Amino acid sequence: MTLSPWTAVCRYTELLPERGVCALVHERQIAIFRDFGGLVYAIGNRDPFSGAQILSRGIVGTRAGEPTVASPMHKQVFSLVTGACLDDATATVPVYPARLRGEHVEVRA
Repeated sequence: MTLSPWTAVCRYTELLPERGVCALVHERQIAIFRDFGGLVYAIGNRDPFSGAQILSRGIVGTRAGEPTVASPMHKQVFSLVTGACLDDATATVPVYPARLRGEHVEVRA
């Protein structure tokens, strides 16, 4: 997958800890999260089990110290670091580079 240049998606202060938002970046729906430590993560918003674009509304947490999001549909848990489904090794979601630049969160999709 070829990545585009960095795209500002929101102000850091608008991204609440442990909550997700969705942004359309180069025709891709991206779920963006901020953890309590201040790190930002970006994954594909499409739940591979239901096909719905809903991961940004998932429940953020951790499993064995790894930041995760649980799908609001069927509750499968995905790593925010690798995109792997921790409940079913056959499923993954794309992971995108995310960073804080100044007061904005930027994503490469």
